[in-house]
Amino acid sequence: MSERLEIAGRALERSLCNHCLGRLFATVSRGLSNVQRGTIVRFASDCGAPLAAPNDCTVCRGLFSEVQKFAEMAMSASAPYEHANFLVGTKIDPEVSEAEEQFWVDIGARETESIKSELNREIGKVVEATIGKPAEFAKPDIVLLIDTMFDRVVVDVAPVFVYGRYRKHSRGIPQTHWPCRECRGKGCPRCAGKGVMYETSVQGLIGPVVMRHAGGDEEAFHGMGREDIDALMLGNGRPFVVEVSRPRKRSLDYKAIEREINDSAGGTVDVAEMRRSSRAEVRGIKNADYPKTYRVRVRFQADFDHRKLNDIVRVLDEKPISQLTPHRVAHRRANLERTRIIHRVEIESAEALEAVLVIKAASGTYIKELVHGDDGRTKPSVAEIVGVPCDVVELDVIRIGDKEA
Repeated sequence: MSERLEIAGRALERSLCNHCLGRLFATVSRGLSNVQRGTIVRFASDCGAPLAAPNDCTVCRGLFSEVQKFAEMAMSASAPYEHANFLVGTKIDPEVSEAEEQFWVDIGARETESIKSELNREIGKVVEATIGKPAEFAKPDIVLLIDTMFDRVVVDVAPVFVYGRYRKHSRGIPQTHWPCRECRGKGCPRCAGKGVMYETSVQGLIGPVVMRHAGGDEEAFHGMGREDIDALMLGNGRPFVVEVSRPRKRSLDYKAIEREINDSAGGTVDVAEMRRSSRAEVRGIKNADYPKTYRVRVRFQADFDHRKLNDIVRVLDEKPISQLTPHRVAHRRANLERTRIIHRVEIESAEALEAVLVIKAASGTYIKELVHGDDGRTKPSVAEIVGVPCDVVELDVIRIGDKEA
C-alpha cells in the first residue's frame, strides 16, 4: 500500500484528471471505473493536489472531456449500416501515448491501463447505452475507428455471407466471371470490348441479386468446386456462398432473393436453400472433398463389341486411376500425377456408337479424361478398356456427395 501511495504522490506532482490518475492503478481492483479509482487515490493521498480541469490534464490533454462527441460521431457514421453489435476503436496522437508510457516509467507505475483502452471503453459505453446494442469483441458486425486527432471515423463493416445451392441448365456458361485472356478485363477486339470471355456466368446471375438485397459494394462467389463450362449442374445442386462486402442490410429475405434469381435467370440457373452463412462455412466449402456423380454421353469412333462395356464396370468400380494434369488445363495447373478412386460405374444405356455412363468418382477426378484417356495421361480409361477411341458428347453433374438424399 505504501508503494502505491508513493506512486500516487509522484503522479500528483502533475496536473491530472481522475481518469488518468485512476488508470495508474487499473489492475488493482475490479468493479470500479478509473474515475472512481482516481477519486479514491486523490482522497487517500495527503498532498492535497487539486483535480485538474479536463483540458489541463497533462496526460490525456482533455480527451476524456470529448467522449460524448466521439460517441455521437461514431453513431452518425454507423447509421447507414444495419448491425446487431459493434466495436469501438480509437486512433490516438502518438505523442500522447508515448508521453503516457514515459510518465509510467518516471513514477514507477506498473498496474496501468492505456488511454486508448479506456477511451475505447468509455465511448463504447455511451454508444451502447444510446443505441441499445451490445459491444462485441470477437466478431463485431461493424467496427468504428475514431481518429481523435482529426475528428473523423473510419467504418469497417463485416461482410454478409449467403449460402445456397445452384443448378445450371444451360451449357456454355462458366461458374464465375471469366476475364478475357487477351486484355485481362480491359476490353479488346477478342472480347468485343466487354473484358470477359463469356457474357454471363452463374456468379453473374446470382451475386448481383444478393448484393443488391444486402446493399453492398462488391460480391465474391465461393463454390464447392466447379463444373466445366459445357457441363450441366443438375440433381441436388452445387453448394455456394456469396460474400457481400460493406453491406447496409444484414437481415435478408432469402426466399425473396431466391425468387428474384430464379425469375431473372430465365431457366438458365435456379437456386434453392438460401440462408445466412459465415466465413467458416466458406472455408468448409472451399476445402470440401465429397464425391460427385456424373452422367456422361460417350461416342465411340468405331464399331465395338458392346459386351466390353461390362469391362468398364469391372475394371473401374471401386478402383484407383492415375491422372496426369490434362492437356486442357496444363496452362494454369502444375503437371502432377494424381490418384483418384472411381466409386461406381453404371451403364445406363447403349446404342450403336453411343453409350451413357453414370460415374461416381472422388472429388477432383477429371471425368472427360477418364473417358477418352487424354493421350494416355489417364490410366485406365474407358477408351483403353473398350479398345476404341471415344469422345465425351455431353457431361452432366447429377449429384454432389455432401447431400446424398
